[in-house]
Amino acid sequence: MTNNKDAFRNYLQLEKKYSPHTINAYLDDIAFFESFNKNQFNEENIEQVNYSQIRTWIVSLVDYGMSNVSVNRKIQSLKAFYKFILKTKQIEVSPLLKHKALKTPKTLQIPFSEKEVAEVLNQISNPVGFEAIRDKLIIDLFYTTGIRRTELIHLKIYNVNLSNNTIKVLGKRNKERILPLLPIVINELKIYLNERTHLEKVTDNDHFFLTKRGLKLNDSFVYRLINSYFSTVSEKVKKSPHILRHTFATHLLNNGADLNSVKELLGHSSLASTQIYTHSSLSELKKVYEESHPRNQK
Repeated sequence: MTNNKDAFRNYLQLEKKYSPHTINAYLDDIAFFESFNKNQFNEENIEQVNYSQIRTWIVSLVDYGMSNVSVNRKIQSLKAFYKFILKTKQIEVSPLLKHKALKTPKTLQIPFSEKEVAEVLNQISNPVGFEAIRDKLIIDLFYTTGIRRTELIHLKIYNVNLSNNTIKVLGKRNKERILPLLPIVINELKIYLNERTHLEKVTDNDHFFLTKRGLKLNDSFVYRLINSYFSTVSEKVKKSPHILRHTFATHLLNNGADLNSVKELLGHSSLASTQIYTHSSLSELKKVYEESHPRNQK
């Protein structure tokens, strides 16, 4: 498997253009299955397994208490691996050819209301000091651009263009897109950059957003930041950067934006990905419908 592992890594990185985080997750899942296969069946060569062996692994994961969502993600890693060795003609048929994903409950992701977003921004309407200024900018950038958490963390100084009011972000599969910025955000960017120059020590000169110690932000830091601010105004179960991105899309659609424009702003490759946000706009649509239809006029 060693040679295949290196070749598979290169395939994911160069051909599929997956992020290092995704590649490591795929390789970890495959190594996990490889270990199980060796212990359960005394077989080290996972290139030649059959579906019954994989199914035994799936059953063991479920029995262990792993959620169907997590099991499906691990199977997705295996699917990618067998697709790769099928492509390189090491096998003739993928053992997962007829596998059906485990059923998972559909969870409704509820966006923040316009009132909740306004309340958070009002709380920090006049930020003082580097951290408060940075935090307000991060919240505003999520809400006004729909940027992903990873895209925000990896935003580089040279990708912020103050002359034409845009930022360039690197999305999934290394796809670049340019996002417009509102005047209020441009002003916040300038204030933040000025504060940034006064940090005592900057260890990372490339990344736009830093901690007060001059280090690049990480996933958990950004999650805690959003969760902390929105916990003061919202009782929703999920209060994450993704929900704020979800809020961005929903509020645009509620206020008349067309689906294709929202798709481009979010960096989705197909409309199918964007359409998950339309359900949140149904309440607004229902309101307009009830107020406008002549059969409902009093």
